[in-house]
Amino acid sequence: MALETKVTKAILSAMKNLENSTKFIKENNENMLANHVWKASAEVEYALFLFSILRQSEHQSHSWKVDLKSKELEVAPVITCTQELLQKAKTSFETGDLLEAHKKIWMTRWYLLKVQNILEKKHK
Repeated sequence: MALETKVTKAILSAMKNLENSTKFIKENNENMLANHVWKASAEVEYALFLFSILRQSEHQSHSWKVDLKSKELEVAPVITCTQELLQKAKTSFETGDLLEAHKKIWMTRWYLLKVQNILEKKHK
């Protein structure tokens, strides 16, 4: 399977897991929510790994920042934002804008890490 196909498949899988996670937010099922967020995170990590292979000949230094404070974050809005970022990443990737797609996936990773952190703190 070509790398491009694998990237697309990883993005679509992450999107599906986030879609499923929103269902469990509504059902107030934090265990299943966390499970789907972890699965989405794994797919995003895999997509980032594939981007590193796809873009290995390019200079990959980046200073992308996400400007949100953890205290302001709530799970549902962050997941919605993450879904939007994944859709934009998919569109950018399909149009051949690898840098923008990579950036959106990287930002998605940051948001998912924050969601995982929020969920973990709730269990303590």
